[in-house]
Amino acid sequence: MRNDIKEETWLTAAQCAKRIGLTVRALRLYEQTGLIRPRRTGKNWRLYGANEIARLNEILTLKRLGLSLQHIARLLAGQAADLDRMLSMQNLALQEQLGRTQHSLAIVDTLRTKIAAGAPLSIEELLKLAKDTNMTDISSDTIAWRRYEQARPRTEQKIDLTLYAEYEGYYLLDRLAYVITVRDGCLFSRLTGQAELEIFPEDIDRFFYKAVQAQLAFTRDENGSVSGLVLHQNGYEQAAPRVEESVVAALEDKLAERIRDKRPVENSRALLKEIIDQHQRGEPDYERMSLPLVDAFFTWIAAQASRVSRKSDLGKALTYMLTRQEGFRLFLDDGHVDIDSNLVENAIRRPAMNRRNALFAGHDEGGRNWARFASLIGTCKMNGVEPYAYLCDLFTRLANGHLAKDIDALMPWAYAARIKAPQ
Repeated sequence: MRNDIKEETWLTAAQCAKRIGLTVRALRLYEQTGLIRPRRTGKNWRLYGANEIARLNEILTLKRLGLSLQHIARLLAGQAADLDRMLSMQNLALQEQLGRTQHSLAIVDTLRTKIAAGAPLSIEELLKLAKDTNMTDISSDTIAWRRYEQARPRTEQKIDLTLYAEYEGYYLLDRLAYVITVRDGCLFSRLTGQAELEIFPEDIDRFFYKAVQAQLAFTRDENGSVSGLVLHQNGYEQAAPRVEESVVAALEDKLAERIRDKRPVENSRALLKEIIDQHQRGEPDYERMSLPLVDAFFTWIAAQASRVSRKSDLGKALTYMLTRQEGFRLFLDDGHVDIDSNLVENAIRRPAMNRRNALFAGHDEGGRNWARFASLIGTCKMNGVEPYAYLCDLFTRLANGHLAKDIDALMPWAYAARIKAPQ
């Protein structure tokens, strides 16, 4: 079982049913369907531990979404209980339910205020209230269920490789396009403006990504020819009909032209204003910011690293990234750190690295000291300070007993301000 749940307490069927609010008969039914397998004692008593109770949580959550026991059994077959995935789905459903509740309360409060002021309600207001009252949870539950299903682990299956030629082609997804290509016996997909990713078969016409939680399902017409695909991601299903290459070429040319001319995306002004408004309200949409992208990137890196030799150049590069995740992720938690360190590295790399320039270091600490001086010299140049004059001033102040608590006063920018100040 995932998520490190400790196996400490065992409950009988009666105790488990009472604590959860089920019947013993329901537990037996779940067992007959193959959903749970309680432990048996020497006297054939059923015992329920953390594994079984975690699985019951998943079953009850999926039942709430309207799935049959047979469907749930197929979905969970061969998988350990995943509490984090289940809790994530519940969180999504509850958040959407909370949002609808707050929306309904706002409508009710507005109408009550109007009635209290002696104003009659219009037909439109009454219709809006009736529509809101009649709303169901089907939409949010469907999205939650789809997210759950899309996030489940996938297993690559062997299919006839000659089928790949049938999938190869171009597909229109709203204002973007999917390009499906076959190379070296593998199938690749590329969305306009994004990198190419390999997709893996889980059945005929059904493929999944290892880098992201998304799947592609190819659809066929009445003649059996591939006529489109459906992208399954984030709880949604987006259909993309098959199109001619010229349609996709026109889209990609338009994107390249917009990038070349530095033309902003349509409605980008409104999108930026919404982001600013979210921050002003204290409600930024963190889900669309860097962290999910970084997580997805390192998931993809890990997936690729498992497919190549560690001794190859590519394997070494992937291992380099994975072993330095903490440093690469630093910008997520510290606003002072740039996402890209190239500017800093180029600033301190003016002298040629290694060669005879490194002979004076002598040992690792000497190399670190060299890096510190290179950083100080680079900072001096960024602040318009002559490095030699700054270092002379720095060592003079240190020798004269400058207090460690006032370390900021020794920085190159403080020195620049000091020499510019009137004496």
